[in-house]
Amino acid sequence: MQDADRALCVLVVEDNLDVGRFCTPLLEDLGHATVWAHNAEAALAGMERVPFRFDAVFSDVVMPGIGGVELASRLRADHPKLPVVLTTGYSDVLARDEAHGFELVRKPYSAEQVARALRGAVTKRGRQPPA
Repeated sequence: MQDADRALCVLVVEDNLDVGRFCTPLLEDLGHATVWAHNAEAALAGMERVPFRFDAVFSDVVMPGIGGVELASRLRADHPKLPVVLTTGYSDVLARDEAHGFELVRKPYSAEQVARALRGAVTKRGRQPPA
């Protein structure tokens, strides 16, 4: 198994309950452990409490308060090797190319699309997921 295909502990940041209830089991079906934060502020607090707990972050872009791009930028500043995948269903965000160099998955997404994006993010960041 390649490093990018190994099981990860993924911090899921999603404010929409229905989407969160969809994507966390999807990631778990792919073999990953998940921790769900309902907003960026909770995600940042979780990262502060246990900085190296997570192997990757899977975050919505459009959320109340701190948005996904700002969250990803803050995480990148503090954890430069942490892979981040952003997701959005808003075509205007996609049209403005607001992923800022982060992997981006368009909603609605499939397990294959999520797996590919996570693999790409892990490979780009040079992260070595746990065995």
